[in-house]
Amino acid sequence: MIPAALAAVLLAVPLTRLQISTAHGVTEIPLLRLRGDGPLVSLNALALGLGATVERGDPWVTLQTAAGRFRFLAGTALVQDGVTLRGLPAVSRRRGDSLLVPLAFVAEILASATRQAWTYVAATGVLREGGGVVPIANRPSRTTTGDEQRSRLPGGLRPEHHVTIDPGHGGTDPGNPGMFFPRGMKEKDVTLSVGLLVRDELEKRGVRVMMTRRTDTLINLGQRAPKYCTGDCDLFVSIHVNSLNPRRGYQEVRGFETYFLSEARDEDAARVARMENGAQRFDNPITETKRSNDLDFMFKDLYRGEFLRGSQQAAAFIQSFLGEVHDGGNKGVKQAGFAVLNTARRPSVLIEIGYATNREDATLMTSRDGQRKLASSIAVAILAYLKEHDKEIADTALGTGP
Repeated sequence: MIPAALAAVLLAVPLTRLQISTAHGVTEIPLLRLRGDGPLVSLNALALGLGATVERGDPWVTLQTAAGRFRFLAGTALVQDGVTLRGLPAVSRRRGDSLLVPLAFVAEILASATRQAWTYVAATGVLREGGGVVPIANRPSRTTTGDEQRSRLPGGLRPEHHVTIDPGHGGTDPGNPGMFFPRGMKEKDVTLSVGLLVRDELEKRGVRVMMTRRTDTLINLGQRAPKYCTGDCDLFVSIHVNSLNPRRGYQEVRGFETYFLSEARDEDAARVARMENGAQRFDNPITETKRSNDLDFMFKDLYRGEFLRGSQQAAAFIQSFLGEVHDGGNKGVKQAGFAVLNTARRPSVLIEIGYATNREDATLMTSRDGQRKLASSIAVAILAYLKEHDKEIADTALGTGP
């Protein structure tokens, strides 16, 4: 079992983030607290910072690291460390597609003195790589050269990544009015605040970020992706707020969903697309228009097909990580014909981070703490997508990719 003294320290110290320090830099992971259990950490985010993998099962969820294999029995306070079943001070809780595990697992088991792969400083919440030699049998099969390692960013990313963040609406286009938002606040204000926080989180990790807008200004829907996500842009992310028209029980509906561009599969997805595409009525007249022809449509289809898989993959990461901080319900990855995504020539997604017509969602989206949680989870999801993208490039270069 985890020593009672250590459990008491972990419960008493008001840590808000776990910092993972490796040769590639520092990765910060927000900590959660549920039902007085003490700090919990997302296993998905922990795996990303450790360079590890997560295998989801029922009821076991496995964390495979270079230092060992750990199996969590979801819904209990048990973890299997090798062949030994050990206790934790709180249960591991499923949240969306991930598992939230007690921070004590990091402090006492992952960073154990006998394993000597990691050291943990409880006072600062820093998990530092080192303290011993990882057995050769547990090391990753593929290694990088010293020059490659030195050029990597925190979390092991390549340094040339570029992401575009698009805060929805702006200027004369307020977005939806925000039934339960504070007086004077509109959707355009929420998306800008969250978008700027996502930018800050990504830039801290060395990712280059282009904002379609940094102030309360109007950018035409059709110009956002082609103007701000070109060349070496890896991903276009548009942030929005959902809402419902008055009907029976409409204020009770809440949750989050992430879209990629394709034909809508259900009426609700089509409704969201119509709502967001309605912003075209605010677009400024374009003085120079490019006439579309058959060749334009052909190239659009080629681009769409090439980046469809990346868009789906990015949307799945975002849904998974948002599910760890948003208690409104995971409404899943969906598809619909959004005008803002229609002109994208790179992987692109649109996120509806909650319902302005629901009081709980509105509080999450407008409080500073809620915005930071949402932005941090979106940023970590983007990092996970970029890391997977790097892996696919490396596998292709080695001839092991698809």
